[in-house]
Amino acid sequence: MSVQRNDWSLQRKGQIDQERHKERVRESIKKNLGSIVSNESIILSDGKRVVKVPIRSLDEYKFRFDYRKKKQVGTGDGNSKVGDVIAREGQTGQGPGRGPGAGDQPGQEYFEAEVDIDEIAKLIFEDLHLPYLEEKSKQAVQSKTTKFTEIRRSGILANLDKRRSILENLKRTARETGDARIGRFKKEDLRYKTWDEQIKYESNAVVLAMMDVSSSMGEFKKYIARSFYFWMVRFLKTKYDHVQIVFISHHTEAKEVTEEQFFTQGESGGTVVSSAYRLALDVIAERYPARDWNIYPFHFSDGDNYYSDNDEAVRLADDLISTCNLFGYGEIGEEGASSYRRSSGALLSIFKDRLKNQERFVGVRIDDKEDVYPALKEFFGKRGERA
Repeated sequence: MSVQRNDWSLQRKGQIDQERHKERVRESIKKNLGSIVSNESIILSDGKRVVKVPIRSLDEYKFRFDYRKKKQVGTGDGNSKVGDVIAREGQTGQGPGRGPGAGDQPGQEYFEAEVDIDEIAKLIFEDLHLPYLEEKSKQAVQSKTTKFTEIRRSGILANLDKRRSILENLKRTARETGDARIGRFKKEDLRYKTWDEQIKYESNAVVLAMMDVSSSMGEFKKYIARSFYFWMVRFLKTKYDHVQIVFISHHTEAKEVTEEQFFTQGESGGTVVSSAYRLALDVIAERYPARDWNIYPFHFSDGDNYYSDNDEAVRLADDLISTCNLFGYGEIGEEGASSYRRSSGALLSIFKDRLKNQERFVGVRIDDKEDVYPALKEFFGKRGERA
């Protein structure tokens, strides 16, 4: 049997370049997820936007002459020993403008690729899920997965099954010529993969989003909290159907609000964290019994709680933990403040001290916009998966 060898890559040059471009875009997005997640133009929009991501130029590999005509010798003089300096980086004023001072060499070319926010969301959410999801008496939450399940004679080129198409070509050529070899492809040889969206039913789940809107929550802190909840809501609506979300805002008093109010309400008043936890427990008792629901309360604050309320806040937080699948608390510091302050109002330090044996309590500290993405991964990371 003779097999005709064709270099198909030469015929698919455009498609190969397109795939390389897509892969470079994906790599760049992954490297910049921290800054993309906290991108102000996304958070303050309606979520229907494209994002510009810097991508390095995709030069083709090629030979080129050394325009400086330097000798390119790869051998030493035989007198070198371990520790000898064999080269130094160019002095200031030489090279492609890296660091202080002006350079005299061209830099790397970058361009901005426009990427749909849904594509970015897929990369952000691919490793996120609701932790400790348990089977309950009611099965209502749907999660979608896509699976290739069938081979057909028609379809789009992107779903072409190359292996099966080659086999069909070999079989047809063998029937027609008696020689099993790869011949000219015809439409009847082509096979395409098709997929189905498979719906998996999970147990009921409700997420309680609590946010401090007191006067100490300035623009930066408010922006961080809304950034986290923006992506959390999008994650839940993208990956799960029918997950319910309850929005609670609080200062000295807590109240249940709409999603729009939650993301637009201004700040005022003092801070009594226990008011939010008490309302959350009341909502759970009235509408979401633990026997039927997986429950996930999350709370964001700057930690400056009224000092006499700390004990009550810890007690109610402990009640939430015993009732819920996971309780997440995010504390927002001053912008760029990496040092953690311990004071009577710094709730995170109190929680970590008095709730340290609670496996289902997760506390994070956010001091910078790029900390939002790690917080998402910390709260919705891989833990407590069912066997």
